[in-house]
Amino acid sequence: MGTTAIELTVGPVAHGGWCVARHEGRVVFVRHALPGERVLAEVTEETARFLRADAVEVLDASPDRVVPPCPFAGPGRCGGCDWQHASLEAQRRLKTDVVAEQLRRLAGIEWKGEVEEVPGAPDGLGWRTRVQFAVDRDGALGLRRHRSHDIQHVDACLIAHPEVENVGAEVMNWRGASSVEVIASSTGDQAVVVAPKPRRTVAVPDLDESVAVFVDEGKGRSRSVHGPGHLTEKVGDREFRITGSGFWQVHPSAAATLNAVVMEFADPKPGEWALDLYCGVGLFAAGLAEAVGPDGAVFGVESETVAVRDAERNLRDLPQARFARGYVESALDRHRIEKADLVVVDPPRAGLGREVVDRVAGLEASRIVYVSCDPATLARDLAWFAERGYRLAELRAFDAFPMTHHVESVALLVPGTA
Repeated sequence: MGTTAIELTVGPVAHGGWCVARHEGRVVFVRHALPGERVLAEVTEETARFLRADAVEVLDASPDRVVPPCPFAGPGRCGGCDWQHASLEAQRRLKTDVVAEQLRRLAGIEWKGEVEEVPGAPDGLGWRTRVQFAVDRDGALGLRRHRSHDIQHVDACLIAHPEVENVGAEVMNWRGASSVEVIASSTGDQAVVVAPKPRRTVAVPDLDESVAVFVDEGKGRSRSVHGPGHLTEKVGDREFRITGSGFWQVHPSAAATLNAVVMEFADPKPGEWALDLYCGVGLFAAGLAEAVGPDGAVFGVESETVAVRDAERNLRDLPQARFARGYVESALDRHRIEKADLVVVDPPRAGLGREVVDRVAGLEASRIVYVSCDPATLARDLAWFAERGYRLAELRAFDAFPMTHHVESVALLVPGTA
């Protein structure tokens, strides 16, 4: 932490868990504050254009301010949560403001929606089914401080799902590991994924016999060293196999919530030709394939080899669904896909980017459903889709990550101008 203390009157929320203030003509991005507050802040970073700061004393508090439930939340402590000092209702208002501001500023879109609660975490705690811990040189687990490699040791994480905490990883020694991910699935499976430090081996501590253990070998590969080589998630009546630390939504109700909205927006019909890009283990592809039926087809693209194998296994009862490993642009070209009735995209935080937007727009689909975990890259891509003749028809946003600044959104794009 810096040593320079400044008094600030805090302005609106900004993307990333910050609020905006000004000091001597420069913008200050301040954490641990709320709009309208007057705070004393310590500068943590200084550039020619702006400052970053932590509010260390609140002089005039917002009515939305609450006491953080976690003792490790606050200036200089764990960086995993951004908004523990705000009520849940205020958190969702702040996230709504961020989504609206990003859409307005980057895409010229006026959005009048609001960030919606995802069922299952009424107090905003106990929802995170996957927690990645850092490991210090002595083998103790912790979580990174904000914008730092420093480790905050914790004896429990309040946003972690109870079944993650039941593994007890925080009180064990993991000498030789660089990170330890603890996972709890919706079906009761528990797993630990250990990433060793270079040229080191990890003596895995004694865990409950039911906990599967994987070693992360890098580049998306993991090796099972104890228990089943996969976890099982369930949405509706369908089970999904996930190998190692393969991608799955971390909020226990997020997969079902997002899947329902994707299917509503996509409105797949029997006989249609659908694409599921960045398809993971096949969550959206399953719903699409069931809807288009044997006379239709679904083609999924995913860059992770293990996820493709899982998707093929998960949808083995739906022969109309096929999957290909690769990056979206090259896979579509390699398989000579030039048209589609509808497209679902669920890219990583970096979004689609210009090249993929152009390629997807060129498919001339009547519906494009875009699942996003970052409103800034979503808004940027929506602006590019608008240049290619697609307008935003609907957008819903969800608080799938309470206490943090992250938001999950689902957008429907259709041909035409706004």
